[in-house]
Amino acid sequence: MSNTSAITNAAFSIDSLNQLSDQALLEWLDGIYEHSPWVGQAALKHKPFRSLAHLKWALSDSVTQAGHEQQLALIQAHPVLAAKPASGLTAESQTEQRLAGLWQSTPEQAAQLQSLNQEYLQNFGWPFIIAVRGPRGMGLTPDAILNELKRRLRHNAAVEFQECLRQIHRIAETRLNEKCQVQPVLGAEVWDWHEWLAQYSDPGFIEHGQLSVSYLTPAHLACARTLVLGMQACGFDEVYIDAVGNVVGKYHAANPDAPWLLTGSHYDTVRNGGKYDGRLGIFVPMACVREWVRAGKRPAVGLEVVAFAEEEGQRYKATFLASSALTGSFNADWLSQVDHEGISMQQAMQSAGLDSQAIGGLKRKSTDYLGFVEVHIEQGPVLHGLNLPLGIVTSINGSVRYLIEITGTASHAGTSPMNQRQDAVAGFAQWAVYVEERARQDADSVATIGMLQVPQGSINVVPGLCQFSLDMRAPTDTQRDALAKDILQRLQQVCHQRGLGLKTEETVRASAAPSDAQLQQRWESAVKQLGLPLHRLPSGAGHDAMKLHDILPQAMLFVRGENQGISHNPLECTTADDMQLAIQAFLLLVDSYSA
Repeated sequence: MSNTSAITNAAFSIDSLNQLSDQALLEWLDGIYEHSPWVGQAALKHKPFRSLAHLKWALSDSVTQAGHEQQLALIQAHPVLAAKPASGLTAESQTEQRLAGLWQSTPEQAAQLQSLNQEYLQNFGWPFIIAVRGPRGMGLTPDAILNELKRRLRHNAAVEFQECLRQIHRIAETRLNEKCQVQPVLGAEVWDWHEWLAQYSDPGFIEHGQLSVSYLTPAHLACARTLVLGMQACGFDEVYIDAVGNVVGKYHAANPDAPWLLTGSHYDTVRNGGKYDGRLGIFVPMACVREWVRAGKRPAVGLEVVAFAEEEGQRYKATFLASSALTGSFNADWLSQVDHEGISMQQAMQSAGLDSQAIGGLKRKSTDYLGFVEVHIEQGPVLHGLNLPLGIVTSINGSVRYLIEITGTASHAGTSPMNQRQDAVAGFAQWAVYVEERARQDADSVATIGMLQVPQGSINVVPGLCQFSLDMRAPTDTQRDALAKDILQRLQQVCHQRGLGLKTEETVRASAAPSDAQLQQRWESAVKQLGLPLHRLPSGAGHDAMKLHDILPQAMLFVRGENQGISHNPLECTTADDMQLAIQAFLLLVDSYSA
């Protein structure tokens, strides 16, 4: 028996792989990337590999560093998906297609797959590639594959090219798992927990298979009860629902006098949103507590997990109201806000059995805590593009938002000379290009015009009014304010030059929340111990951590999202493997307090 086959058939050890000769290792890697031995060859420069996760990244990095033609050849090396056994398939492809149930497709499904495959090949010039084992690793159904094929036919070629490469890396990951006899068992369980909680959704959405959970609706209350049951099943010492609807679980330290580490995220969602935004940051620490309980272990610090009842601001205008209660900044005026049905927040709380008079007592004492840490799906494309499962958040961006109105003169489109117009839209367009240019000048600054309308506009009328929104974000308040100053000054200049009126209204201003250096270092140490390269990035989205930042040091860990990192969308997704790594990182972070 050769040394490569011995490793294949034995329990996986990264050390045993590193001890192989380069040629033996390449033989062992054969079949991981379809008909492309050059991928493994290029990955050898990263040897010795620090972990299986590092090996996976090294292989994907080989593809990233390759030229376009080599990447295209890799894509074209993959077989066309078929609804029946096909000749020429590698053993790995045969196993995957069989597991997906493709070969048990109905005649209608088989015909549709063949037709869509032909359309896809005509559109892009390469075969449709999908990791048929799916993000959980259990296999996709024929209908799920067909739906994804239809969706991706709408991509432009550049986006679809990169998506094919990401799918190839996911295929390689599952093949390596099989070969190493290593599976993301905890990650798969946490995947199932997300599905478990997603059964509850608000009326108007649940009928269409969509997820929407707004503050204190029946679906929201069902989520809270379910989380209570889940925390109790995991073995938390204390579990309760507080006065704003937060679900709180506490797991005591070995020393009863030890300080606490606070963690968690929100369980409400946007309308027709995804399953992982917020909820990942609840389930990861729950899984850690469950593992400690199974092992009979008490950490060196107490762990308090808070499933925040509200972060998204969907039902009421107040946002972060749940985490605001913990920082002592809950505004009593919010209680009089009403939803679209005229139900006040106070009434909703009473109906849910919550005591609004007790909210003031929820404020945490900063001296009791070491800080706040949050795990969150990235909600962006950076980690996806880098083929990295985890990222270290350096700061939650500060933001400022405006509603803006430019006023010109509505006049006849045919009779108004170009040099005598006061065109509100032309003024807006001249300025809008600058918005993009100015934001690009700063590292990690962003500026977005998200809403735009021309009230009472007509095809034959020079626009006399233009209304729009402006959202600006940056890692520090100083950088945000400089960005806003330049952009608004340019708008004033354009309007003055064109004789246009201008009205601006600031609607939101949120301070940046830089990560605490020591907590960030603990996340970095955990990621390093997993053998992964470090990547630091800011968060452009708001999180509960930015509210806790008011009273506690905080730091966040990002988890890669699939589908180009899309979020606030049903396509929001991550894999069981990436969730497994997040759980391991969280365990390592807490263990660091024992050192």
